[in-house]
Amino acid sequence: MNQLSGTPMPAGEQCPADGRGTAAGARVNVLGGTSDALALCRVLSRRGVPYSLSVATATGEALAAGVGGARQVGRLDADGLADWLRGACWAIDASHPYAELASRNLAAACAALRLPLTRYERPSEIAAITHPLLLQVDTVEQACRRAAGLGDRILLTTGSKQLADYVRLLPGKTLMARVLPLAGILGQCADLGLGVNQIIAMTGPFSHELNRALYRQYRPQVMITKESGREGGYAEKVLPCLELGIPCVVIRRPAMRWDDMISTPEDFERRLDQWLDVANASLSRPSRNHP
Repeated sequence: MNQLSGTPMPAGEQCPADGRGTAAGARVNVLGGTSDALALCRVLSRRGVPYSLSVATATGEALAAGVGGARQVGRLDADGLADWLRGACWAIDASHPYAELASRNLAAACAALRLPLTRYERPSEIAAITHPLLLQVDTVEQACRRAAGLGDRILLTTGSKQLADYVRLLPGKTLMARVLPLAGILGQCADLGLGVNQIIAMTGPFSHELNRALYRQYRPQVMITKESGREGGYAEKVLPCLELGIPCVVIRRPAMRWDDMISTPEDFERRLDQWLDVANASLSRPSRNHP
């Protein structure tokens, strides 16, 4: 298990005033193109807190079109994240639960800058469903080994990021991939040799009924998915699969431990109140240079 940390919250003393005697000029930097990250940005907009959102891909940029704030697009290493963070007062990692490298890089950048870092991670639902056909693994490689012995028609509901790994690790299998209907992703599927009857281009959220109908239509012999939580429709994906007697291989989230983690919108509202209170209190103290 990896310990990830920045500077413990709160640290409002770092936050500048905006000329109105409030912390409204204090910027929050949010990492992630997830629905969680976008929800946090909407809260910050509603509360009048300036922020910058960093997304890794054009897909994330497209999904973030409806939120305000500054925008940074493209994958960043720790040095790039440090440059993006300069001038911020608080960093929030709301990246995907499986974006381990991005989380490591952000934690390193925050530690170097002594910047407060909070992890926002959707609650896990993996313990809520148990079944003999529900098989838990830790890596893509393990998932492919388990799936390879369960059938030739394999449905992937893991996104497009690691499609090349599945194609490489499952030779001779008929792969069906559910992906976002974006030109770049569809081109990636074609480049990997997936035919039109192997590409399921759809945008979620997906209901239990829709997933069940899709499984009946495509007739997979095994499905590989991720522990995506309620926001990612984990139960809606897994339950109809099991009801139809289809084995389901679930890749568990990377095991990471955080110094400061929250998991619900209510937690974030409370933490934001705390942060703003500390930031505003720091502005009311006499300056050290002007006692």
